[in-house]
Amino acid sequence: MVSLPLLIICLTLPLLLLFFFQNSRTIKKPPFPPGPRGLPIIGNLHQLNNSALHLQLWQLSKKYGPLFSLQLGLRQAIVVSSAKVAKELLKDHDLEVSGRSKLLSQQKLSYNGLEIIFSAYGEFWREIRKICVVHVLSSRRVSMFSSMREFEIKQMIRTISLHASSSKVTNLNELLMSLTSTIICRIAFGRSYEDEGTERSRFHRMLNECQALMSTLFVSDYIPFLCWIDKLRGLC
Repeated sequence: MVSLPLLIICLTLPLLLLFFFQNSRTIKKPPFPPGPRGLPIIGNLHQLNNSALHLQLWQLSKKYGPLFSLQLGLRQAIVVSSAKVAKELLKDHDLEVSGRSKLLSQQKLSYNGLEIIFSAYGEFWREIRKICVVHVLSSRRVSMFSSMREFEIKQMIRTISLHASSSKVTNLNELLMSLTSTIICRIAFGRSYEDEGTERSRFHRMLNECQALMSTLFVSDYIPFLCWIDKLRGLC
């Protein structure tokens, strides 16, 4: 025999669900710019291709204008493809757009946002920015490393010249990445990892792992209740 409380719950639950859905429909959502129609739950995720994302956004801007919206799972995103609109947003509404979305890959890489790039805007971010400006990016500190930058650039030009004299193809992308990492390492760690055998391979392997982590799609970033998929993939 069914108990009375259970019977009451079974009868009232459908009514409560109906009231919830009706009420959610009547809640006015903030207006968003036009954008492509997406699917339930996943939104426009299935329409985006990371390998040519910039071209896709350019094509969408031609159709929907310089300011349009995308539904990334349960996240609403606004895309700005006009320099004029971007300047207006960043200059006149800088506080409104200064927030950073917390993506799982960024939080893993930055120890839950404890550094300047992925840290949320606030008192902590302002303090570490002040430290960075004074001790790293001040004109005095930048000028201290000018000779080192000039030396590394001369080394790169010499490498290009050697390749040209021997009719060897030069991979400028790889060469510029090597130049950037060498300059950063010499400034940050006081040494270069370009010609150090095992240590160099360990350092570059770490950089490749960071790049792979940043390019990995975490389902929980866009559809939180499907976080178990990331666990099955071994990402959490």
